[in-house]
Amino acid sequence: MKKILFLAVFCFSAISVFAQAPLENGRVQLNAGIGTSGWGTPVYVGLDYGVGSNFTVGGELSYRTHNERYAGTYYDYSVTGLGANVNYHFNKVLNIPSQWDFYGGLGLNYYIFNYDDRNYNGTEDSDIGLGVQIGGRYFFNKNFGINIEGGGGNATSGAKIGITYKF
Repeated sequence: MKKILFLAVFCFSAISVFAQAPLENGRVQLNAGIGTSGWGTPVYVGLDYGVGSNFTVGGELSYRTHNERYAGTYYDYSVTGLGANVNYHFNKVLNIPSQWDFYGGLGLNYYIFNYDDRNYNGTEDSDIGLGVQIGGRYFFNKNFGINIEGGGGNATSGAKIGITYKF
């Protein structure tokens, strides 16, 4: 347990040291990639909008499918996630170089589940849930970078990795 705690603190510290100037007020960035989940591998696309010093608001759409056999029944289902988020960017507080971006925030999420098996065909949806996320980006130039994010309760419920493009 001590090793896991040490590794988590080390990774958090390493990410904190390497993070970027947040999205400027009025600018937009596109994020896209893949995530981890117990229900398949989600793909996602989202937009963030700079709303002031160190803050962004955004939206995200994700989709994943999953197949499994349980108790002699084959299940095939998909999950579509819709989310909205707000993030605080820690660059000025931590005095981080401009090619890095380190952020954390909250999100509201909604899921649509589609099931298809021999016993049940249908659609269900979730209540609106609250999620948290923490992440970082590295920009190769003024507009293009990579991102990694972890969290819970969001459309990818775990971690995601992808690309970022600033407009």
